[in-house]
Amino acid sequence: MAQVEATTERTIAADAETVFDALADYTGTRAKILPEHFSEFEVCEGGDGEGTLVHWKLQATSKRIRDCLLEVSEPTEGQLVEKDRNSSMVTTWTVTPAGEKQSRVVVSTVWNGAGGIGGFFEKTFAPKGLGRIYDAILDKLATEVGK
Repeated sequence: MAQVEATTERTIAADAETVFDALADYTGTRAKILPEHFSEFEVCEGGDGEGTLVHWKLQATSKRIRDCLLEVSEPTEGQLVEKDRNSSMVTTWTVTPAGEKQSRVVVSTVWNGAGGIGGFFEKTFAPKGLGRIYDAILDKLATEVGK
């Protein structure tokens, strides 16, 4: 099994604290900014950053649906880590200042991919698909914090 990684980044016209707080707000903002690839969204515990337990289904392709139960931690300032209890998937959101009233958001997901030919295709195509999903989230996030 090879490790698969998908990373997307964006500069958003809002200060880093505002952007981070929006990402960490699972009971409000996060539910609003998820695109149609996500379903069955539910906050099971907490709801604001560290200590949150959140569930959703992620439909990356027409045939590939991941049932995710994510534990949220904040290991360092400006970083939100979502570890899936149901798989090896870990998503890290990092928000840093990028000038006056600007922030840089980097989202990176890693997981243990399949072996063999299936693993080759997963490693080749999954990062692009997940990148498109994260682009949609970041578009909605930029709109939400820019209000």
